[in-house]
Amino acid sequence: MQQTPWLEWVGFFSTIACIYLAARENIWNWPVSILSIIISALLFFQSQLFGDFILQFYFLFTAFYGWWFWIKKKKEKEKPIVSIGFKYWLAAIVAVIVLTLVLGYLLDRFTPTNVPYEDGFCTALSFVAQIMLTRKILENWILWIIVDICYVPLLIYKQLYLYAVLYAILVVIAVIGYLDWKKTYRGQDLS
Repeated sequence: MQQTPWLEWVGFFSTIACIYLAARENIWNWPVSILSIIISALLFFQSQLFGDFILQFYFLFTAFYGWWFWIKKKKEKEKPIVSIGFKYWLAAIVAVIVLTLVLGYLLDRFTPTNVPYEDGFCTALSFVAQIMLTRKILENWILWIIVDICYVPLLIYKQLYLYAVLYAILVVIAVIGYLDWKKTYRGQDLS
C-alpha cells in the first residue's frame, strides 16, 4: 500500500464518495463521479484494461446525463425509483452477453490486453448497470454487486491492489444502496 500512487488514492476515495452518495440518492454523486471517472480512466489505461478505459468515457457521458435526469425528475415530482420485470431483465442479460462477446473479441484482436473477455464482461455489465442507475432503476444495484465482485480478482491480477480493496468496499455499498432504494421504492406514493 505504501507504493500505491497518489492518483490511485484519490480515485479510491472519490469513487467511494460517489457510490455512497448514489446509494443515498444524493445528486452530488454525479459531479463527484466525474472526478472519479477521469482518474479511473488514467489508471485503467496504464494497466491495459482497455475495455474499462473506454467505459470511463461512457461513464462520463452518463454522469452528465444522470445529473440532468435526476434534476428533471426531482422537479417533476414523479416516482423517483422504478423497478423492472422479467422482460427487461431478459433484455439486460442478453445485452450483457452480446456486449461481452463483442468487446472480448475486439479487445483480444486489437489491444495488447491479456484479459480480453474478463475485461469485456466487466465492461458490458457496468455499461448496462450504469444505464439502469441513470434511470433510477432499483435493480441497477444487483448488477453493480455482481460486477464489483468480479472486478476484485481482475484488479488483483492487474496489481491494482487498492482498487481491488475499493471494489470489495463497493460490494458492501451496493448492497446498502439496493436495500435503501428498495425501502424508498416500497414507500413511494404510486398514485
